[in-house]
Amino acid sequence: MFREMRRIKQKISNEECIRVLKSQPRGILSMIGDDGYPYGIPMDHWYSEIDNTIYFHCAKVGHKIDAIAACDKVSYCVLDEGFRKDGEWALNINSVVVFGRIRLIEDEEMKRKICINLVRKFTDDEEYLERELANAFPRVNCLALTVEHMTGKLVNES
Repeated sequence: MFREMRRIKQKISNEECIRVLKSQPRGILSMIGDDGYPYGIPMDHWYSEIDNTIYFHCAKVGHKIDAIAACDKVSYCVLDEGFRKDGEWALNINSVVVFGRIRLIEDEEMKRKICINLVRKFTDDEEYLERELANAFPRVNCLALTVEHMTGKLVNES
């Protein structure tokens, strides 16, 4: 169903893909938007190895919610910060592309867990976390992207 990577020599392991998903805070979520146009937006994420799912938070209404309601098939792309080999100008970048289906999370306890894990990716400030849960949590939606297919590759910019 999903295409195999064309440049197979650049393929990275599943473990390396997971490392990128866990270490990087954001990526681009791509959906089918209005009138069939692609709609890709940057999103913060939390990847759970327990259930091989990527979680997001978002507003309760908007283009993204409408797009997901119309079609739950999405892709999500994450890049790491890259590295340069000694004496080389070119950046080496790991990228991961995930395909899957996305859904709204209805369970309040799970939504709380997602929000806590997302905040903790950025800060260990417990006061900030408690303020966000008190002030923003009632206005938040959470999404779960179930990974159906994941590939990653290491690309050299030269």
